[in-house]
Amino acid sequence: MTDGAMAALFPACLPGAPPPVARPPVGVEIAATPGGEEMVLLVEDEPAVLRLAKRMIERLGYAVIDAGSPGEALELARRHAPRLKLLVTDVIMPEMNGRALAERLQPLRPGLKVLFMSGYTADVIARSGMLEPGTHFIQKPFSRQDLSAKIREALQA
Repeated sequence: MTDGAMAALFPACLPGAPPPVARPPVGVEIAATPGGEEMVLLVEDEPAVLRLAKRMIERLGYAVIDAGSPGEALELARRHAPRLKLLVTDVIMPEMNGRALAERLQPLRPGLKVLFMSGYTADVIARSGMLEPGTHFIQKPFSRQDLSAKIREALQA
């Protein structure tokens, strides 16, 4: 401003814009994966992951029994064996690994389906010899939608 002109400043209060909503591209359909009513035994030695996974599985409609260790899982399985349909377990845990846990549970609940989870990739787990090829596996971290699909896949196998 020149020639002695004066400027006035005043605050402007504008409403905030809501954050953008993520939407799938036009023409892409996201199919909902159905949940279920089966009972799931969830075993995870990391408490925060155990709580989160339990909440996700319950929101899918499944009944969940959670254990923070393989020993606790074996005790819970003895009490609930007839109703158990699926074991969702971490692969690498103290006491025993997820594969050994699944093997110990088979006599208690023959035909128990198993979904293994790990922060390691499927390739790393397969190379370690911990899991057989074709085993149901999900890598952490996972979304509720991915977990839902893997649970359904394991139950229908």
